[in-house]
Amino acid sequence: MNRVRSAMYFSIACTLLAGCASQPAAVRPDAGGAERYAGTWVGTLNAGGVVLRIVFNVTVSNGTLAATMDSPDQGAKGIPVSRIETQDGAVTFEVKAAGAFYSGKLSADYGSIDGAWNQGGRSFPVLLMKTEGPFTLERPQEPKPPFPYAALEVKFAGKAAGVELAGTLTVPKGQGPFPSVVLVSGSGPQNRDEELMGHKPFAVIADYLARNGIAALRYDDRGIGGSKGDFAVATTLDLADDAEAAFSFLSGRPEVDPKRAGIAGHSEGGLIAPIVAARNPSVAFLVLLAGPGLPGDRLLVAQGEALAAASGANQERIAWSRELNKKLYAIAMKQGDAEALAAEAKKAYVDGIESSGLLSPKEKEEALKNADLTVRQILTPWYRTFLALDPAAYLAKVRAPVLALNGTKDLQVPWEENLAAIKSALAAGGNTGSRTVELQGLNHLFQHARTGLPDEYGTITETFAPEALSLIAEWIRGR
Repeated sequence: MNRVRSAMYFSIACTLLAGCASQPAAVRPDAGGAERYAGTWVGTLNAGGVVLRIVFNVTVSNGTLAATMDSPDQGAKGIPVSRIETQDGAVTFEVKAAGAFYSGKLSADYGSIDGAWNQGGRSFPVLLMKTEGPFTLERPQEPKPPFPYAALEVKFAGKAAGVELAGTLTVPKGQGPFPSVVLVSGSGPQNRDEELMGHKPFAVIADYLARNGIAALRYDDRGIGGSKGDFAVATTLDLADDAEAAFSFLSGRPEVDPKRAGIAGHSEGGLIAPIVAARNPSVAFLVLLAGPGLPGDRLLVAQGEALAAASGANQERIAWSRELNKKLYAIAMKQGDAEALAAEAKKAYVDGIESSGLLSPKEKEEALKNADLTVRQILTPWYRTFLALDPAAYLAKVRAPVLALNGTKDLQVPWEENLAAIKSALAAGGNTGSRTVELQGLNHLFQHARTGLPDEYGTITETFAPEALSLIAEWIRGR
């Protein structure tokens, strides 16, 4: 769930993703010559177990330097370097958007800069190495042409006025009609590939399925890529309408067998899929990839605890954060005047921060700066709807067979309690043709992972574990 995070979960590395509205600064370097600084400089930042690559792209024009910074493992590109200073081989790159700067010393051969990344009052050693050409992420599973199947660009109407969805339909070679599946993405504005941190999991899944005789439709969220509509005001229920429109479009295609058409949803998509199947008996099967089984408010509390614990927070701090989040979520789910709810939520947040004996003065200062942002976030229509949704209410009405997969290192939808809740809800509804599977060592994106933390996603070259791909294809073919 890419945007579903506990309101009080913080990571120093997350500030690298700050907005980048301004243009990079350009300054004249010292007399040693600008050319020795120009190029692509790549280093690795290790901040308390969070390992991220940082890239400085330095250009020179008429003896004047300009630069941008990338955080490729977080999917951030073109962050402006607001100030560059050079003096006798020493160089400083200031990145105001992240509240940080890098300072180091250029080597005698101009091939490296030995220095430190400074942010939030802390300093982390980073050795930058000059590379040939632009930095690219290694993604060996990303499909490359020529493809042994057809990839058709399609458009179809959503159920809501003004919503038109665009996507890609992959159709196997050979004699159809084929079994088929709609791929429904997780939280946040997603394109048809569910692209995140250089990974394209839906492209990888669709490619694998097409090579195994299964058609797949993946589409851009409303207002994203080639799709029309306003994503910013959409709730999970609105996105379920979009998914049902995608399913109806797919079922009507001559290349597919409508009796063997289903839905596969990842993360929030794993909630959307049973919402659609509960009301549409034509859905032949479901595949839930890290789909939630707990109600939204309980899921976010569990998520916050898992993320905090994996980041090294102690139990006392985790307990304090849990209770504050519960208060905020309870307020967000109330009915009433928007301004009154905002005032109540801000007071609860501020009181919780100021009364805590677990935060340092600087942590309190930073948290209080985020008060208005936090309140706005939890009171958005999407957030309030998600908090109140209970997947069990829909799963109990699903009659189609369900395959629910989750990784044991998933910290965003913790596997044990969510798979158990899915299994229980299906059983309560009399659904006996379903299966839940925990996959050892896989994270929320179904990558083989070390920690499971979101900051690790981009550093892993694998996009989607082969064993998970195999299970999905076997399940669909078996239906």
